Formats: sequence, structure tokens, C-alpha cells
Amino acid sequence: MQNLIIGTHILARDASGLIDGIVAADRAGVNTAWLTSGGPAPDPLAVFAAAAGNTDQIGFGTSIIPTFPRHPLAMVQGAVVVDQLAPGRLKLGIGPSHKPAVEATYSFEFVRPLQHLREYLTILNAILKEGSVEYHGERLHCEAQLQAPTQVRVLASALRPNAYRLCGELADGAISWVSPLPHLQRVAVPAMDEGAQSAGRERPALVAHVPVVVSENADAVWEAAQQQLGFYPRLPYYSAMWQDAGFPEAEDGTFSRAMSDALVIQGSEEAVAERVRALPSVGVNEMLAGVIRLEGDHAAADRTIELLGALAQDS
Repeated sequence: MQNLIIGTHILARDASGLIDGIVAADRAGVNTAWLTSGGPAPDPLAVFAAAAGNTDQIGFGTSIIPTFPRHPLAMVQGAVVVDQLAPGRLKLGIGPSHKPAVEATYSFEFVRPLQHLREYLTILNAILKEGSVEYHGERLHCEAQLQAPTQVRVLASALRPNAYRLCGELADGAISWVSPLPHLQRVAVPAMDEGAQSAGRERPALVAHVPVVVSENADAVWEAAQQQLGFYPRLPYYSAMWQDAGFPEAEDGTFSRAMSDALVIQGSEEAVAERVRALPSVGVNEMLAGVIRLEGDHAAADRTIELLGALAQDS
């Protein structure tokens, strides 16, 4: 399989469950364990620090830690701990999140998110990769020095062309979420290429969030996808992305079966494996697998993780 890193989104009710999930993914051979972040949920950097000593090879990725509630230096403090306990294994994914979430949860004014992200990336790149930063921007300020540079890779979330362009210019990778693969090939990859060319460098990695499940029960997968993914088109940025991708029904917040079929990789082990192996052909460098949980078929998730681990070891 052509240079494809395979990671999976770990879900659990509490920190202990998350650590258990990371350990299980490590034992299965998956390359990266990804955690989301938001509200009062366990802090992913703290969870990764706790999991570092219980795992052997698995990388750690955040997708994503919102930037507005946390100053870059506070982000660095957590990232440094993980890097010291698991050198070179952290992919620090950050992003502005979304206006409804930021304003409702924190009562922060969500304005010019890409400007905020650009300054945030500039600070993180300087201090994590060079060991020191002295930056005074329009939105953010930071002066600090580490004992030594880290091996942390800095990635950012992206949904639409300008964000992918920024990632191509400044980040170590772009992380998509709930975006169909044809849209990534048509929009994300060219925009990242543009950003990278403007900075005089190679295009960084595209990490694609891909919902997946080994199951031939298409109706059960559709029902689960509605429950687990159906709310995304009700968020303005996701609605706009889906409309850009050729699904006008997203304008009123609809998550149609056609959208689910375009997004979710499902079927037999052979069918799923074939589609996963094809991801590099559309420009994807890492699969961030979101395993769909099926009502009444709890073994489907285990089958999927086992397959992903086997594919990761073959890549």
C-alpha cells in the first residue's frame, strides 16, 4: 500500500476508557490514535501523556484542540510533556473550531478565524521547532523560550480552500473532518499545493477523516451514520462545504443518504481494504478513521479496528 498512515479516532466515556482504547489500537498495529477536544471533556494532551508509558509505537494526534480558548503558550506546555514522554509521536492538530461552539461555550467573539489561526501557527512553529519565540501580531503575542526544540508536528483543521491554502503554507499537515473524498481531491489538494508553492516548499500531509465500518448491512450503516454524523450539515461551515461538494440539500441542514454514501467506507473486509488502499490516489497521506458504531453489531467496530491495524502494518 502506497505510503498511507492509518490512524483512528478513539472514543470513550472517560480518561481511563480513552487510555484503554489507545492501548488497544497500539496492540492492533494502528499508526496513530486521535482524540478530539471540546468543552469539559478530558484534555487530550493529558490523556496522551498518561498513555505514553503504556504504548510502544502508536503516534498521538489531536483533532483538534480549539485555539480561541487556549493561548499558544498554554498549548505548548501540554505538548512539551507529551513530546518528552513520547518523543516524536505527537501530531498537534489545532483549529479555530466553529462560531456557535466558541461563542456559546466560552462567550468569546469568533472573528477572523483564519487570521487567528495564522498567528497561532506562526507562534507554535517558532517555539516548538526552533525553541524560542518573540511574536507580536494583531491578535496574539508571545515571548518564551524552551530548553530545547521539540519533535512535535503542528497540523491544523481545514474545511474550505482558504484554510487548506493556509495549511499548505504554514502547517505540517491539514486535517479534514466529515468531508467526502472527491471534495478533498478536487478542492483540498490543489489549495494545499498553492499554499505550499507560495512558501517554496513541498505540500504537507493531508490527514483525511474517513468514517468506516466493516459491515455489509447498508441500512444499519445508514441509520448509524445519521445518528453519529447527521448533525454536521446544521453547522454553517460544514453546510457550506457540503454544498461546495455538490450536495445542495445541505443548505437546509439535511444529511442525505447520498451524502452518507459519499462519505462512509463500508462493506466486506475486502471491499473496505480496497477503498482504504486507494486513498493515496486521491492525495490522502493519512487516514483518520472514524469507526461507525452499529446498533446490535458491537463486533463490527472490533472487526474494523483489526482490519485497520493489519492494513497499517502492510503500508
